[in-house]
Formats: sequence, structure tokens, C-alpha cells
Amino acid sequence: MSWNANDMRTPLKRARNWGSAKDGTNHFIWQRVTAVIVALTGLWLLVSLLTLGTSEYAYMRAFVADPINAAVLMLFLVAMFWHAKLGLQVVIEDYVHKPLNSAVLQVATILICALAAIASVLAVLRIALGS
Repeated sequence: MSWNANDMRTPLKRARNWGSAKDGTNHFIWQRVTAVIVALTGLWLLVSLLTLGTSEYAYMRAFVADPINAAVLMLFLVAMFWHAKLGLQVVIEDYVHKPLNSAVLQVATILICALAAIASVLAVLRIALGS
């Protein structure tokens, strides 16, 4: 019986170039950063909405038109959709095993989150700029 060096490798080593993509740490950090931004700006939004109560439409529009409120609201929207995209990317990578399905879902996730973020920011800008 001859000795084969390939038999001594671990199952992980035998995986056919399925190793690290060298992007996990960056993804992990951005997911945490967006989570903190969403938590802080979401708390601001919740407190703001609770203090506004049942205000009239004009007052709510003036609230969003304030430059600081508009900026924080846009930060919340961008961070929220970016965080959603990062989270959905992990779910798709972990649970969708067919490459074509995974690629289609990844592209769809990127497009939907980007379009939703753009539409939301444009809506806030439209109110803030008074058009």
C-alpha cells in the first residue's frame, strides 16, 4: 500500500478552492456599523414621532423639511437599506446552494435595496426642498 499525501489533508483543505473570499471581516464590520447607525437614528426617529404625537400634516412636513431632521432621516434610510442588503446577502449565501439562483437573488437584492433607498431619499429631499 502506497502512502498518498492527499490522504493527510483535512476536509477543509480538500475543498476545491472554496476557501476564504477575503471579504468576511469587511462585511462583518459594515454590518455592525450600519446596525449601530440604524439603532441610533431609529431611536431618534421613534422619540421624534412620539413627541410629535398626532400633529397636523403641515407640522409633520415642516419637521421633515428641517435640514437636520432631513439629514438624519436620510442617514437612517440609507443605513437601513444597506444593512438589509448585507443581511440578505448572508442569508442567500448560507441557504441558497444553486449558483444561478444565488446570483439572481443577489442581483435582485442589490437592485431592490438600491431602488428603495434612492426612492426614499428622493422623497425626503422633495419634502425638504419644498417641491
